[in-house]
Amino acid sequence: MTTVKDQYEAYPYPERDPADEAKRLIIGSPSHPLEIDHYLFGGQRDWSQPLRVLVAGGGTGDGLIQLATLMQQAGRAAQITYVDLSTASRKVAEARAQVRGLSGITFITGSLLDAPDLGQFDYIDCCGVLHHLPDPAAGFVALRAALAPGGGMGFMVYAPYGRSGVYPLQAAFGALYDGMPPAERLDHARKLIGALPEGHPFRTNPNLGDHKDSDAGFYDLLLHSQDRAFTVSELADVMQVTGWALSGFTMPALYDLSRLTDRPDYLSDLQAMAVAEQLNGTIKTHVGYAVAADQARAPATGRNRALVPHLKGVDPRALAQAVARGQHPKMTFGTTTARLTLPKQAAPLIAAINGRRSLTEIAQHTGTDPIGMGALWAKIEQATVPWGLLLYSTLLKV
Repeated sequence: MTTVKDQYEAYPYPERDPADEAKRLIIGSPSHPLEIDHYLFGGQRDWSQPLRVLVAGGGTGDGLIQLATLMQQAGRAAQITYVDLSTASRKVAEARAQVRGLSGITFITGSLLDAPDLGQFDYIDCCGVLHHLPDPAAGFVALRAALAPGGGMGFMVYAPYGRSGVYPLQAAFGALYDGMPPAERLDHARKLIGALPEGHPFRTNPNLGDHKDSDAGFYDLLLHSQDRAFTVSELADVMQVTGWALSGFTMPALYDLSRLTDRPDYLSDLQAMAVAEQLNGTIKTHVGYAVAADQARAPATGRNRALVPHLKGVDPRALAQAVARGQHPKMTFGTTTARLTLPKQAAPLIAAINGRRSLTEIAQHTGTDPIGMGALWAKIEQATVPWGLLLYSTLLKV
C-alpha cells in the first residue's frame, strides 16, 4: 500500500518550482499576516514582539513563504518552525526560502503530532493536513498543546459538497491499484478518468481543478490513500472536543444563510451555517482561524476606531473611483460571483485606506463627522468583510 509519506516523497504537493519565487509571491488564506491579526489578535497585535510560528505540515511551502515574506517586507520579526513528514517537500520549501533570502526559519522533518515537543507558538498554520491524518482529532489535540496563551491557528480542511465525485473515485482507484508504485497508479488513473461517463459527478463538478494542474495535483485529489472531508457541523464538533473554538471563516458570506433564504429563528448560528453549506453546495474547503476554547474571541470590527483597516487584494483608490462613479465591481471567488454595492459617499473613506491610518485618522483626513463616519463605515464593512476583503491590523503602523 502507498502511504501518505510515500505519496509526498514521489509527488511533493503543491507542485512548485523554486525559481518562480523570483517573479511572483503566492498569496492566499490562511497565514496572511493581516488575517492573522484580524482574526486572532483583535486587529491590534503588538508587532514589536516577534511572532512565534509553527507551520505544521508545510508541504512545499506556500503558507510558509507567504508569511515569512510578508513579515520581512513589513519589517516585523518572526521565528518560524516548519515541520513536514516529506523530505522531498521540505527540500522544495527550503529552496524557495533560499531564493527569497528568508531567514529565521527552522526546518524539521517529522509529524505535526509531535508539535508539543517543538515549543509554544503564537500562531500555528495547518493548511490541508488534518484531513489526511488517521485520527484528525489527535492532530487538533497536538496543535492545541503547542499553542501559546492568547495565540491561534489558521487552518484549511476539506469540505464534502464541493468535492462531489472525488471520494467514489478515490475508493475505486484504491481498490484497483492497491500495491502499485505511485507513478504506475497515476498512469492508470489518468487513463481511466478520460473514460468516465459524461454524467459522473466528478466530470460535472466545476469546483475541482487540481487534477488538471499537475501530476501532484491529480494524485493528491484522486489517489490519496487517507482523506476525509468535514461538514461545518463535523468541524465544529471536533474543535469542541479538542479544545478549539472557531474565530471565523475567511469568507463568511459563503456560510451566511440570510444571503440564500430567510433564516428561521429556531436555527442556531452553527445550524444556520450548516444549512447554508448544504444549500451552497460549492464549498470544497473550509478556511478559517481558531483560538483556544477557553479564550474564545471574535474577529476585529470597526467598532474600535483605533484599528487600522486594510483592503486585501484590492487597490483602495481604484475601488474608490469605481464607487464614486456608482459602479458595482464584480468579484469572483472560484465558481462564486458577487458584486460590491456601496454608496457613492463612501468613496473618500475607501480612498483614504493606506494600511497606516486608523479609522479615527481616516475620519479626520476626509473631514467626516463621527456620526456620518459610523454610518458609512458600517456599510463598507457590511459589503467587504463577508468576502474577506476588509481586515484590521496594525502590522504597518509606525
